[in-house]
Amino acid sequence: MKLSEVTRVPLSVPAAVPTGRTNAYIIGIDPVVLVDPATPDQDLEDALSNRTVEHICVTHCHPDHVGGVATYAERFDATVWARAGRERSFTEATGVEPDQTFVPGETIPLENGTLECIDAPGHTTGHVAFGLRESVDSSDEPPAAILVGDCAIADGSVAVTAPEGDMRAYLSTLRRLRTHDAQRLYPGHGPTIEAPQEVLERLLAHRLERERRVLVAVAGGASSPEAIVDVAYEKDVSHVFDLARATVVAHLEKLAVEGALTWDGTRATV
Repeated sequence: MKLSEVTRVPLSVPAAVPTGRTNAYIIGIDPVVLVDPATPDQDLEDALSNRTVEHICVTHCHPDHVGGVATYAERFDATVWARAGRERSFTEATGVEPDQTFVPGETIPLENGTLECIDAPGHTTGHVAFGLRESVDSSDEPPAAILVGDCAIADGSVAVTAPEGDMRAYLSTLRRLRTHDAQRLYPGHGPTIEAPQEVLERLLAHRLERERRVLVAVAGGASSPEAIVDVAYEKDVSHVFDLARATVVAHLEKLAVEGALTWDGTRATV
């Protein structure tokens, strides 16, 4: 699979997401694999013109990633894949029952390579990434590129919020992605990541710094998530306060599991 055979198609979605668009990806020339068809859209229609969609996959089931699954599955009679054990939530999110399921490590054969499922929880529990290998004989080599969904973004950070997000799992995912040493990352939002190691290190450092600030806030007497937000964020987040609060709770849950503080779901103490 040549990287030139990956087409990124940013699609406007109604949800509040980074950049206001979600990236759909077309893998191959013809037939193709369609990943994260966010919504039926003219730009995607144009990109799929004179092509056949053989497989449809999603990194996770948030509405801004799956809104076009039903439309394109029906139009192309494509094989729809879901993560094993997540079939019910997949059907609830997409309106489509999956034809096939995959587990981490399993591959979908492509005309010029393979698409490997990579476990990537954190943003959501069942989140996966997809590694592109350039030939069927390259299983011992790192993937040439990884479709990372909402694990990474070129600028800024992605949301990891309670109750759905798992901060501990997310940091492990960033470290796992780093070990793959891919040449390129294809994110769910924003431009292609051409310097994967640099971006993954930045995202790790950002989360660990936020964690440090949360610990400082609790050690200083802040115990409620609302009070911790006021201390742990160095800028005004009143316009996204609910998001900041949910992020703080995700950090508190991680820190409590690791024994760094006590968190009873309402108050944190050290």
